[in-house]
Amino acid sequence: MSPGRSRTPFGARLATAMDVHGPLCVGIDPHPGLLAAWGLPDDATGMREFAARVMDAVGGHVAAVKPQSALFERHGSAGVAVLEEVVAAGRSAGTLVIVDAKRGDIGSTMTAYADAYLRDGSPLAGDALTVSPFLGFGSLGPAVEAALATGRGLFVLALTSNPEGASVQHAAAPAPATDSVAGMIAAAAGELNAAELARTGAQLGSVGLVVGATVGDAVRRLGLDLAAVRGPLLAPGVGAQGAGAAELAAVFGAARGAVLASSSRSVLAAGPDVSALREAARRGADNATIALR
Repeated sequence: MSPGRSRTPFGARLATAMDVHGPLCVGIDPHPGLLAAWGLPDDATGMREFAARVMDAVGGHVAAVKPQSALFERHGSAGVAVLEEVVAAGRSAGTLVIVDAKRGDIGSTMTAYADAYLRDGSPLAGDALTVSPFLGFGSLGPAVEAALATGRGLFVLALTSNPEGASVQHAAAPAPATDSVAGMIAAAAGELNAAELARTGAQLGSVGLVVGATVGDAVRRLGLDLAAVRGPLLAPGVGAQGAGAAELAAVFGAARGAVLASSSRSVLAAGPDVSALREAARRGADNATIALR
């Protein structure tokens, strides 16, 4: 991301991209099984070909892509180099890149993560980063500061669809709060977005949440007001994982207009043919647009 482009807030750029291309984010997940299905070796060379085909297919045609950092990191420095290439390819195509690294730590370590993934000039710095708040939302301070200073965004884990997540995310927040942990995270993100939108007048703030599209009635049971967050809601689980229009309506309700549906397997299964991948992404974007009305 160039400094000039990065100064426009991420939330504003994402809102425009969703209006133009539809509310779909395509995951770039080079799982060993997918590489094998595409006839590619499970090494950096195979990942490079995999990622290049996906970017050829969807770059400039979807609102965002989301490379999963761990699937690149498992091949060491050669794999991380491929991740850097994905970030650069998104920049060249004008497609927003959400680096799915789920970083979260305290103090100087969190500052180092912010330098790596949110600083102008870093080859790993896309347009947004997924982060974990479970060392306390305040521990994300260095990432928040870096993101907002450079026009990048954050997606904060809030209500994930894995069964283990409920033991933390659904738990009551510490006294004197009466909210759930997920509710506290949503409220903190909402405060940051309110301050940003008061300055910019934009439609969407730059601090989003990760809320699984398959969490059922958890949003209602926990009393979360996702519309009040006024930031983007990244929704994994759309497509092959089972979430469709009914699930999206049940989970997100009045906040549906802020949802960026994340789909990986239902698009990537169409590969390795570039035109087939592009068509699968187009169908996914159309389906997400209809489902989120």
